[in-house]
Amino acid sequence: MKHYLPRTPQVRTPPIAIPPFHAVPVRIRADGWTPLRQAEFIGHLAATRSIAAAARKASMARETAYRLRDRPGAEGFAAAWDVALARPGSEAGRAQLLAALRAARDAVKPSRKVTVEQLTWRVETGLWQVFLQCGRYAGVRRNPDNSALLALLARTRRAQVAE
Repeated sequence: MKHYLPRTPQVRTPPIAIPPFHAVPVRIRADGWTPLRQAEFIGHLAATRSIAAAARKASMARETAYRLRDRPGAEGFAAAWDVALARPGSEAGRAQLLAALRAARDAVKPSRKVTVEQLTWRVETGLWQVFLQCGRYAGVRRNPDNSALLALLARTRRAQVAE
C-alpha cells in the first residue's frame, strides 16, 4: 500500500503587470530598435527573465539592449525592464519592485524640461503597454499619449502668442 505525503499548498505570487512606457527615441531603421521591438523585448524579458533570450526573440543583440537602456530618454524603458526582472518574493525584491514602479510612474509624467522634439516623439509613438497571460508574453498595445499632445499644443500656442 502506497502512502503519499500530504500536498502542501503552493503560494503563488500574483503576476506583475508591466507599466506602460514611452519608447526610447531612436532613429527608425528596419533592422534597429523600433518602438514595437522595444515593447516586444520587454514582454519577452518578463516571460523569460533572460536578457539574452529576450533580445534573441526580438531579433536584436544583448549588447544593443544594454546600450538602448543607457541612452538619454530611456527612463521609462529602463523602469519597465526593472519591473520585468523584479522578484517580489522577498523583502528586498518587493522594495526593488516598488522602486521600479515609482520610476515608471515618474517617467510617464510629462516634465517641464522636455524638449519639443521629445514631445513630438512621444506623441508619434505613444505609450506602449505589454500584456502577459499566465506568465507568458501575450502581446503589446500602443495607446496615444494625450498628456504629451496637450503639452505640445500648449507650447506651440504659447510660442504663437509670444510672436
